[in-house]
Amino acid sequence: MSRRPRALITGVTGMVGSHLAEHLLAETDWEIDGMCRWRSPLDNLAGLVDRINRKDRIRLLYGDLRDELGIRRVVEESRPDYVFHLAAQSFPRTSFDAPLDTLDTNVQGTVRVLDALRTVRPDATIHVCSSSEVFGRVPKEKLPIDEDCSFHPASPYAISKVGTDLVGRFYAEAYGMTVMVTRMFTHTGPRRGDVFAESSFAKQIALIEAGAIEPVVKVGNLQSLRTIADVRDAVRAYHMLLTVNPVPGAVYNIGGTYSCTIEAVLKTLIGFSSRANEIRIEVDPDRLRPIDADLQVPDTTRFTAHTGWTPRIPYERTMRDLLDYWRDRVVREGSRFLVR
Repeated sequence: MSRRPRALITGVTGMVGSHLAEHLLAETDWEIDGMCRWRSPLDNLAGLVDRINRKDRIRLLYGDLRDELGIRRVVEESRPDYVFHLAAQSFPRTSFDAPLDTLDTNVQGTVRVLDALRTVRPDATIHVCSSSEVFGRVPKEKLPIDEDCSFHPASPYAISKVGTDLVGRFYAEAYGMTVMVTRMFTHTGPRRGDVFAESSFAKQIALIEAGAIEPVVKVGNLQSLRTIADVRDAVRAYHMLLTVNPVPGAVYNIGGTYSCTIEAVLKTLIGFSSRANEIRIEVDPDRLRPIDADLQVPDTTRFTAHTGWTPRIPYERTMRDLLDYWRDRVVREGSRFLVR
């Protein structure tokens, strides 16, 4: 009996990691290993807990990107055919407060993962998740942003992702490993962390509807331009990245097709609310970044031409599903949420 392919997802408890695990379980016959820290909340994996307990094609392995020996143990136990390296300190605003932790986790953590794979499983097909934040402050004349656009990172997080990006390509070129790098533009949907603008808005609206807070949504910079994709389209893209003629060292921009300002996102979410006419907007200085990557519109021609991937989920559904996610959480858990 032949061995089933095995995938390792680092950061499986995150929004993207949990959706990717669900997608691979539904669309492949692969065995799934999800790497997480022992203290990571498992809320995003709630729908998979029964399968994890029954060891039904998915298991959790404990590791931390800052622990070289722990990473090596995970890779030795998994011996994956496919690797989705998603784990990171992924919050740009937090990186201003914790720049060294962000750099260690994201840059050196990626080195630890790839070095373990180089030793244990050098023939694995590997996805290294960079970010559109590497492009930072892009002049209007360079829109839409293609893969050759110069880097101008606007946060310690973005700087760390420049390092992650370069490390991924280095391992492909120096050691002949099948490593591909993606720069995913804004992607959101159910389970999005509340430190990101659109999810913070949705959470606040859900709390307002429940009567838990005053009808005021606190915001940061509303003028940034973003192209929005759905997380469920994103994980489908990542699956295709590693299975449709993978090219070692390739770098791809991936993103949606609907572009708008953060202010427009806020208005969309408020428009879905039964209390829309009561809600006021208030700028919170603590939500403003010292520098902001304010023009994030991708050219995804290279990835689309190579794989045939295109987004399927419309912007309005993504936003409605995000708001419904927070409504459900408020109903289940009550109003015990910090307004972040």
